[in-house]
This record gives sequence, C-alpha cells and structure tokens, in this order.
Amino acid sequence: MIERMETGQRMSKIVKHNGVVYLCGQVGAGDTVAEQTRDCLSRVEALLEQAGSSPDRILQAIVWLADMADFDEMNAVWDAWVPEGHAPARACGEARLARPELRVEIIVTAACDA
Repeated sequence: MIERMETGQRMSKIVKHNGVVYLCGQVGAGDTVAEQTRDCLSRVEALLEQAGSSPDRILQAIVWLADMADFDEMNAVWDAWVPEGHAPARACGEARLARPELRVEIIVTAACDA
C-alpha cells in the first residue's frame, strides 16, 4: 500500500511505501546557508516524525547547493544535526534552485514504521 500525506496537485510532502518514507525536497528560511540548512533540517525532522520516522532512520540524503562554495558552511550544520553513528548515504551537488534566495535544498529517504 502507498500512503501519501499532505498531497497537493503537484506533489506530496510525504510518501510511505513498504516501510520506507520519501520526503519531498525541503528548503529553509534565512539569509545564510547555515540558517537555511538549520531551518530545512528542522522541517525534515518534523516531516519524519509525522511519518513515523526520525533522523536516526535516514537511509539517504541528497543535498543541492546553489553554490558549492557553501559546502563547508552547510556541512557544519549537517554534521551537528546527524545523530552520531547514523550518517546516511549522501550526495551533494550544485544546482540552480527554484528561487534565487534559496541556497540549499535537501531530499530525504528514511525507514519508517510500515
């Protein structure tokens, strides 16, 4: 069974299937990449909780940065947030994001209660 949560015309914020939760890309508010990353991860955490999961159950994360020059600043926030011993498989690349003020977007797949 596929369960979709917070579904609109274009996308669902959460999709659950066979014990896996897929989140839509999350962005955050703020002027710096650190502020946006913190806010983004807070949103990820809230969606995971809503889906019956948590940061220590993340399987994979894909991080898009508007500028790879922000890599170290984003990683400082990421490293402090990821539970020790539970780092997921992760990729990070540079991409033009949906709005010019956005500096980071994170896409997460995690294990969840079926």
